[in-house]
This record gives sequence, structure tokens and C-alpha cells, in this order.
Amino acid sequence: MASHIVGYPRMGPKRELKFALESFWDKKSSAEDLQKVAADLRASIWKQMADAGTKYIPSNTFSYYDQVLDTTAMLGAVPPRYGWNGGEIEFDVYFSMARGNASVPAMEMTKWFDTNYHYIVPELGPEVKFSYASHKAVKEYQEAKALGVDTVPVFVGPVSYLLLSKPAKGVEKSFSLLSLLDKILPIYKEVVAELKAAGASSIQFDEPTLVMDLDSHQLQAFTKAYSELEASCSGLNVIVETYFADVPSEAFKTLTSLKGVTGFGFDLVRGTKTLDLIKGGFPTGKYLFAGVVDGRNIWANDLAASLSVLQELESIVGKDKLVVSTSCSLLHTAVDRINEPKLDQEIKSWLAFAAQKVVEVNALAKALAGHKEEAFFSENAAAQASRKSSPRVTNEAVQKAASALKGSDHRRATDVSARLDAQQKKLKLPVLPTTTIGSFPQTMDLRRVRREFKAKKISEEDYVKAIKEEINKVVKLQEELDIDVLVHGEPERNDMVEYFGEQLSGFAFTANGWVQSYGSRCVKPPIIYGDVSRPKPMTVFWSTMAQSMTARPMKGMLTGPVTILNWSFVRNDQPRFETCYQIALAIKDEVEDLEKAGITVIQIDEAALREGLPLRKSEHAFYLDWAVHSFRIVNCGVQDTTQVLSRLKIFFHFPFLFRFGR
Repeated sequence: MASHIVGYPRMGPKRELKFALESFWDKKSSAEDLQKVAADLRASIWKQMADAGTKYIPSNTFSYYDQVLDTTAMLGAVPPRYGWNGGEIEFDVYFSMARGNASVPAMEMTKWFDTNYHYIVPELGPEVKFSYASHKAVKEYQEAKALGVDTVPVFVGPVSYLLLSKPAKGVEKSFSLLSLLDKILPIYKEVVAELKAAGASSIQFDEPTLVMDLDSHQLQAFTKAYSELEASCSGLNVIVETYFADVPSEAFKTLTSLKGVTGFGFDLVRGTKTLDLIKGGFPTGKYLFAGVVDGRNIWANDLAASLSVLQELESIVGKDKLVVSTSCSLLHTAVDRINEPKLDQEIKSWLAFAAQKVVEVNALAKALAGHKEEAFFSENAAAQASRKSSPRVTNEAVQKAASALKGSDHRRATDVSARLDAQQKKLKLPVLPTTTIGSFPQTMDLRRVRREFKAKKISEEDYVKAIKEEINKVVKLQEELDIDVLVHGEPERNDMVEYFGEQLSGFAFTANGWVQSYGSRCVKPPIIYGDVSRPKPMTVFWSTMAQSMTARPMKGMLTGPVTILNWSFVRNDQPRFETCYQIALAIKDEVEDLEKAGITVIQIDEAALREGLPLRKSEHAFYLDWAVHSFRIVNCGVQDTTQVLSRLKIFFHFPFLFRFGR
């Protein structure tokens, strides 16, 4: 029985690539230094997977910035503003596209589907002259082979690449990006030919756009592309991988009918309905890469449940045609649980980071082949049972309060116009009042003070004094600038989600649970492991201190429940909306305590509200219903005279606030 990993994190267990990149960009180290760090990371990852027994080990999933940008480099699709004149694309052009330089801006960056990863958007048009300009895929395959590891080179598939692109500046928005398919396929063929000559036996095309709402013309592009590639790929095992959601029935038919493709990968964690499609008819003789180990979250797999699913699939596709896989690339998880020595041991036993998920995949494959590791399965079963029964997970009072919300309509009692009148009488603001988003720059000294307080190197009295001095500076500056509604600058906060999570029950935090967001930027999402509640006020002390320094309104600054949810690793033992309602109740308590303390303007930031929007339009209404409901829960109990504002990501870069709820 075979095992397969869709992709693996690039940054390294202690963000080695991040620091190497930033050192190179700052001209503190050479290109050779950066390449050495990268090569060491790749070698370590390949060895780790090989030692675990993985058959299908990915290569070309490593990137110095982003895999879509790597594809743009491979295709030579460099926008003219970067002054590239042909030849192999080197770091100067590559990083200019990613980050810009002194004379030209970077290419646009946007979210990779509904994850918190971001990719560099290709800029394409009829005038682009594509050419084979980056041999990275072949070089990495050869690099792994020299280490004794036979890998599966992975590419962003040609159709998904075009569907994820945008028309270049000056090109009509109506331009059909799929019309460029005939121009890029010859380059894919060149790469495949080189890989075959180098000895590759398998190749993987990631076509995640197949889970989206596609029309017949877009689906036909997949049929055309893989018909064109069939001859070039002859003799290779060709895997087409999908992930992040169910594959719609028409897309499933298109996918499983593709010529020259020997195996199909599906996300069976987020794509549970795909199981029914497979049961309804899977092509004879084809491989099924069954993504049963979650690549998007950090919870240990329920091995017994996954084994049951795999055994059912085995009866459909045959023993020799079933491959155990991750649901998607492990890029979206933290790297290795071993780097968390201080994490609570019980909670730690419930978790599996990327390194542990590789072990899980291979353990399932061995069990299917009749070589079940009983001790490993027993340990897993014990951890699953511990998580289900642990009193730290369940809070009956919170469960009851959240459950009562479902059938209720949480809106403020009076209409908008009445509230605005009441707020104006109370606040006496000008017609167009001024304010800022909220957070002021965090100096090195501020960060040092926070670190020292956390490490108990300074007293609470000294810490409060230092933060108070910073708040006072910020307040005076805003008064000098004649700002109408002030903010305290948030000098006490580390991150807009982490700060609140650290003060809420049901949250855990890692030391090295970093996940790549883009380039060298990494985030460390909180882990929501249990029912969420607020033991005590979180911001009232600092907000009231700031308000005492001025006669002008001082905004209370909160992060909304949907953003906290979407920027965390969320428990998977109950629906996401139930967890969101629990967070909403906790933030509601904070809003009402701020109001009682005399704070009359409260900003509740929902920067990530849209980020949680499902990929399929048919699922949008349900998500928006509970997400907006969660926001309304937070502010429904305040008086008419209290003004509630929210910052949504659509306005993230603009110097004003969008009113949501009021």
C-alpha cells in the first residue's frame, strides 16, 4: 500500500528560510548562503519522508517565495516593467516580481483560495512571449535523486495557473486568459521531457480550481490541456491533485475522464461529499490518492476512523490502486510538534504538525497493507479519547449559552437613525469626524518591555508605567493633530488575535507553530481546543486609562469573533459557527464592560470576515448568516448612545472606518 504527501512547509522547523531570506534581502549574506540554507532544508524534508516510508515524495514544492510565482518564472511570464531580457530567471528579477524594487512595484498578491496563505498573481495578456525560463523543477528533482530519493515533481497545473491569473495592465478585463493555453502548454511539455530524461517516473499537476464553480468552457480547458499533454507524459505516472473542498459532480466527470492521467487526488477532509462521487463511479484501473489526513489543521488524525474510510475505498478501487495521502499540502500547518517543549502535555498529545502527519499517512498505509503498528494506533486512540472526555474542553455553561443563540435575532433595539441622533447628542462630533484605525508603530523598546514583563524580568508596576507613558505620548500627538476620536495606540498588544486569545479560556499557544503567510512572513495561529469564555476583562484597564488622559472620546479597540476564528487553528469536534458564537459571547462581555467603564465609541475589527467565505457560491449564504449573526451578538446589548464601528478588510488600506452595525 502506497503513501503520498501533497506538499510540505518550506520555512523550516525554526523559520530557517525566513531568516536566510531576510538576511539576503538586507545584503547581509550572499546568494550562495541563501541557496545553502534552502538546499539543507530540502534535503532534510526529503530524508524525513523517505525514512517514514513515503512512496510519493514531492519535489518542486519548495519555494523562495511562492509556488505560483515559480510557475510564472518557469513560463517566462515576466511583466515588462522588470526589464528582463530572456535567459534563466535569477534572484534579482524573481524577488523584484515578488517584492518590487526602488523603481517598480511588486506584482499583486492575493489569498490562495480560502487559506491564510497568499500567492503572487500572474499578469498575462496576448502580448506575453512565454519561454522556458526557470529550470528549478528539474534541478530539484536531480538534487533529490543525487541524495538517493526519487521524488514526484509538482507543478501548478496549466489550467489552474491561467484561472488564477489576471489580465495585465492595459489588457481588457474581458480578455480570456484561457486563450493562452496553447502558448503555455509547449513549455510544460519541455519541462516534462527534461524530467523524463532525468529519470522521473511520476509527475503531479495541482489543479485546485476544479473545486470552484466552473462553467462548461472552463471545464473543457482541462480536457484540452491534458489531451495535449498526453503524448509528452507517456510513460509517466501522472497525478492530478485537487484540494480544499468537494469537487462538483460535473468537474468530477471531467477530471476522471482526462486522457493520460493515471491518478486523481481528492481532499476527503473538507470534501466529504466527494466520497459519494467516488462510490458512484471511479474509473477502472486508475489510482485514487485519498486525502484523509488533514493538511489544513493541527489535530491528530483519528486513525481508526480514517482506516475505516480507506477500507471502504479499497473495496471500490482495488487494493493496488489506493494511495493514502494528505488532504492538501502541509504548507498550511506548523512544521514539527517536537519544537513545543513548553506546550501543555495533554493538549500536545492531541496535535499533529506536518512532521507528525507524514508519520500518520504512512501508518495508515502500512495498516492497509496488513502491517498495523498496534502501539501507534493505541496511543492515537488514547489521545482521541482524552480529547473527547477532557473537562478542559467542555464548559456546559458556555455550550448552553451558545446553543440558545441559534434561534434568536440579535440586533440593536432601535433603528440606525435614532441611534445616530443619540450618539451625536452624546459625542458632539463634527459632520465628518476624524480618527485612525487604531494601532501605532511598535518600537523596539516597546517590544523589549513586553518581552521582559512576560519573562518576569521587570515588575508589573514598571511594565504599566512604561505602557502608560507610551499611551500618553500617543494621546497628546492625536490632540495636537486635532483628531476627533482618539485611540490609545495598542502598545500593550502583540497581535490582534493573539492578544485576545491569551486572555480567553479554550485557547493554547505554541512557541514555534509558525505557518507561512507569504514570502518570509509567518504567522503563529492560536489553537482553539475547547469551549471559549472570558474569565475577566481584557482591555478595560488600558482603555479607561487612556480615556482619563483626554476629554475627547477614546475608542475601545477589539478584534471581532469571526476574525479570531478565521486566524486560528479551530477545533474540529464541533461546527465552526458554534465556536464563533462562543467567541462572540466573550467579546460581547468585553463590549458591555467597556461601555460600563465610560467608553462610548467601540471599534470591533472584522478584518477576516470575507476570508472565511466558502469557495462555492452555494455555501456563501449560510456562512454569511452565522458570521454576521456573530458580529451582531457582540454589539446588540449596548445603549443607543454607544457608537460601534468595524473595520472590514475591503477597506483595510484606507484611512477611514466603515460603519457596520452602529
